[in-house]
Amino acid sequence: MYVIREVMSCKPGQVRPLLDKFKALSGFVQKQGLEPIRLLTDVSGAGFWTMVAEIEVERIDDFFALEQKLMGDPAVGSAMSGYHTLVDHGLREIYRLEA
Repeated sequence: MYVIREVMSCKPGQVRPLLDKFKALSGFVQKQGLEPIRLLTDVSGAGFWTMVAEIEVERIDDFFALEQKLMGDPAVGSAMSGYHTLVDHGLREIYRLEA
């Protein structure tokens, strides 16, 4: 099992609009038979305006296949349209779930 985390530092005041887009994306993920995306926002930490989207998959290839499928869906494209303008920078973390 793997945990994939997308950690995004938003532009000031843009966490809520980004969160709304990822809530919609989570609905599309659930339609694929997966658990919803876990969405986290910062309470404190090194950077303000941080949002984390976290998903669990059995195999790494499952994540990349899902990503390709979602990116090819016009409804997903519409829901996620413009999200890059809300983000200053981000990173992807991939962990193997050990226990």
